[in-house]
Amino acid sequence: MKAYTFLIRYRLAISVVLLLLGVITNIYAGFWPAFPLYLITVVLLFSHFFFGPLRLIQEYMENGDMEGAEKVLNSIKFPNLLYKPIRSVYYTLKGNIAMSKQDFDSAETMMKKGLDLGMPMKEAEGASLLQMGMLSMQKGNIKQGESYIRQAIRKGLPDKENEAAAYLQMCSIMMNKREFRSAKDFYRKAKACNPTTPQIVEQLKEINKYISRIPG
Repeated sequence: MKAYTFLIRYRLAISVVLLLLGVITNIYAGFWPAFPLYLITVVLLFSHFFFGPLRLIQEYMENGDMEGAEKVLNSIKFPNLLYKPIRSVYYTLKGNIAMSKQDFDSAETMMKKGLDLGMPMKEAEGASLLQMGMLSMQKGNIKQGESYIRQAIRKGLPDKENEAAAYLQMCSIMMNKREFRSAKDFYRKAKACNPTTPQIVEQLKEINKYISRIPG
């Protein structure tokens, strides 16, 4: 795995070295002895621009190192050359990083680009739609936020934590609209997910204080 990570990290530099070796071999020994070097160079260059360093980004994201992930993303100079599903993930990750910096306008732009390209899995699309909904809520666009979150629930979400977050957001929206019966229904759905994320658990506790007292 370390060797694979090393190859992804340095394949552009390796391809340049192999190309130079290929040219030297071509000059002194002919084309066919140099052919394997040329072939490996083409494969490395193709994978660098077509697939990108997604594996490296994934490792940084899993470790919570957003700064490291951003550096890798910024190293991609020609995102339009990426394979379409990978390009979609690229823009989604750019949106996530912008969101972590509370740069909501950039986050929305990047995540829309990712959604427009089509996500590789429905659950990933649902998660992106949920984030778009939360972005809209942050910007005070409740109607747009509700639309995105409803779409996220329909598409499906990757885990119970995301489901609980979506239902809680809908509960809040319904309470603001004074649609109390729907608010209670979404609250029950959120609670049934048995979330463990501290922020979501705390929100459930706060809503539980007064949900039974409201009409509907």
